[in-house]
Amino acid sequence: MKFTCLRKGGGFHFPACHMLNVSGFRILLDCPLDLSSLAFFSPVPVAHEAHKSLDTDSVIRKKQKMEKALDANDLVHAEPWYKTVKSLHLWDASFIDVVLISSPMGMLGLPYLTRTKDFSAKIYVTEATARIGQLLMEDLVSMHMEFRQFYGPEDSCFPQWLRWEELEVLQSEMKKIALGKDCEELGAWMPLYSADDVKDCMRKVQTLKYAEEACYNGTLIIKAFSSGLEIGTCNWTINGPKRNIAYITNSIFVSTHAADFDFVGLRGNDLIIYSDFFSLGAAENMENDNTYFDPVASLNFSDDVNNLEEMSASLLKDDESTEEMEKLAFICTCALDSVRGGGSVLIPIDRLGIILGLLEQMSVLLESSSAKVPMYIISSVAEELLAFTNIIPEWLCKQRQEKLFSGEPLFEHAKLIKERNIHVFPAVHSPELLTNWQEPCIIFSPHWSLRLGPVVHLLRHWCSDPNSLLVLESGVDADIALLPFKPMAMKVLQCSFLSGMRLQKVQPLLKTLQPKLVLFPKDLRCKIQILEANTIFLYSENETLRIPSSKNSTEIEIATDLASKFHWKTLKQETITRLEGELFMDYGKHRLLSGSHPADSKQQRPLVHWGSPDSKGLLTELSKIGINGTIKQVRDDTESESAAGVVEIHEPKKAVIHVGETGTVIISADENLASHIVTAIDIVLDGI
Repeated sequence: MKFTCLRKGGGFHFPACHMLNVSGFRILLDCPLDLSSLAFFSPVPVAHEAHKSLDTDSVIRKKQKMEKALDANDLVHAEPWYKTVKSLHLWDASFIDVVLISSPMGMLGLPYLTRTKDFSAKIYVTEATARIGQLLMEDLVSMHMEFRQFYGPEDSCFPQWLRWEELEVLQSEMKKIALGKDCEELGAWMPLYSADDVKDCMRKVQTLKYAEEACYNGTLIIKAFSSGLEIGTCNWTINGPKRNIAYITNSIFVSTHAADFDFVGLRGNDLIIYSDFFSLGAAENMENDNTYFDPVASLNFSDDVNNLEEMSASLLKDDESTEEMEKLAFICTCALDSVRGGGSVLIPIDRLGIILGLLEQMSVLLESSSAKVPMYIISSVAEELLAFTNIIPEWLCKQRQEKLFSGEPLFEHAKLIKERNIHVFPAVHSPELLTNWQEPCIIFSPHWSLRLGPVVHLLRHWCSDPNSLLVLESGVDADIALLPFKPMAMKVLQCSFLSGMRLQKVQPLLKTLQPKLVLFPKDLRCKIQILEANTIFLYSENETLRIPSSKNSTEIEIATDLASKFHWKTLKQETITRLEGELFMDYGKHRLLSGSHPADSKQQRPLVHWGSPDSKGLLTELSKIGINGTIKQVRDDTESESAAGVVEIHEPKKAVIHVGETGTVIISADENLASHIVTAIDIVLDGI
């Protein structure tokens, strides 16, 4: 098995991406886009500014800015391109056999693959992720259309800002976005795909429910299990003839909206690929913490079932979900303070669970405070996305499912929309929105990069209002993101949300899952003590690991009619038999079935022999069929050290038989005579 980490990702919006080669099949694990790189571009300008061609004076001006602080003029004023996984374009897409998508964010780069010539891989994704991912891609294409309408078609397929003369005079922060930390990401930039590309991509996707089996090529059994991160997100198990693999992405044990992390479904796999890089951020935030994480210690398993059950129960404690609810309550309180002061609130967060939670808590708080403030949701896919969340109980947590049985809506937004406490509009220029517009207000609108969508126009409208509030998610570089809107008088609240597993829960999880091998990020080595080199493998970006097989033998299912024909033979210390049939691979198992042609009833000669024939016994068998000869002993000083003896045949024709420790050689000019000698050797030797 081979494993290559193509990109460790960057949080919720940019999940990790890997390439796995198992049982001869190449599997791509997720295909995201790095949307944080949109900060490189300027939003659509308020007034038209023609893009100036490169000249000597502009280069000098840019070089003069190198030592100055960034401002809006340092951003690229052009139609944005999008950054894919930096190493993925180096792989031949036609050689990819399977693509596994773990989350809607891990799906955003998929149309780049599916539109590639000769791409024929099977794409597996959960039903909920497929639908949400499709809506996110359609919304991205819709928001990007504003740039195309403003800038028009490109003069060439290679934009001016990608030329090296332009890149080398960029400020260091901008150059890092464009080229990456190691200047290796220039080839990752691509123009955005089209709406037709998205439709074509979705036609090639095979959707699965949680724990539903999918069999690829009769060899790999693939299943998705809930990761708890968002609605429809999942971890994967890949079971093959030689290895059972569990792939763990960003996971949350207890969720307030999505189905909980189903780690029990991941048990029984001998290899775990740990790819939850949220714990890397947690490690960096605890540099002064003495907390010690030892995944190898977690491999010292106990057979105490009660301990494992207690450990599983401790993993599902809801202290994390309680903490997340408190964060949402704090945001709502800050929002209420802003609207009471006459300001409006802008929330460009696109995490579905966070939006649904904020809508519910915000409406309760506004009602209890008697504040008559409208809430607007502005997005081209908002109406469809909100409707979808109320018809998918099987993808939600138990508390949400219980609402269904009690006759309540799964989420409160359906009721709030009906009561006109929440208003949903497809665009900021919708006539209905202009008719119903009222300030102060609270608005949920994409995009979190502050470069696309309605948020750009709304932020320009309120950026000079000190009473208004902008809520951002941590991970967004606020200094660069807000450059086009400075001077900024608007208050900014940046919040971090749980996006994966905390370090202290990794060790109990591994002990519960009981793997034999763990693939773990090398970036966490500061929290790891490696005691056994054969139990944990550390990986880093763009390095290929070769993992030895965990099974020395292969199991095979034999048809009953063949099993009845067993004729066991003991050779040395092993008991074996010979069968003839057709070997199949079905659902990850080898199966031997009766052949289409019946076996010959007469005794078949052995195909495999053990040992060397006894020369005297061989002469005896040869004499029975009229072949006579003598034994010629090999001298001790012979050059042929492997020869044990030579049998010379005189009648009916001449031949020589060299009997050695590693093989027997027959030399004869007569093919018929050689055939008879072989038959005699079959009788003398043990064979099957």
